[in-house]
Amino acid sequence: MLRNYQVFIFLSVVSFGFGLIVGGTTEFTSVAEAQTSDRVFELRTYTTHPGRLGELHSRFADHTVTLFERHGMTNMGYFQPTNSPLADNTLIYLLMHDSQEAAEASWAAFRSDPEWLSAAEESRRDGRLVQNVDSVFLEPTYYSMMN
Repeated sequence: MLRNYQVFIFLSVVSFGFGLIVGGTTEFTSVAEAQTSDRVFELRTYTTHPGRLGELHSRFADHTVTLFERHGMTNMGYFQPTNSPLADNTLIYLLMHDSQEAAEASWAAFRSDPEWLSAAEESRRDGRLVQNVDSVFLEPTYYSMMN
């Protein structure tokens, strides 16, 4: 339950911050305008095996971020919690997709990319880095500054 609360707080802060960056205005989009976009955001939380977070950061920095862009995913932000115990084993990031269908196609292309397969295999030579992955698809509310 605490983890869900932390994700809610995190998502609220991220939504506000990205709204200021992306929107650059305090004007809200009307309900009709908000409903015309199929754009979705994907909040992903990775929990690593003990002592493997640094290796996961390296894999993202050296390979994953670029490959996401290549396959049509927009990197919005990558975050590491500052509170223990999440600070020791958690990576949270936000992607933007043109639609949920586009997200599914992008993930399929990413997962079969030879460069990704090679990078993933290399990073797992001493065992898997990631213990658990949580993914939540989100759409901005009509009053969000992210529309």
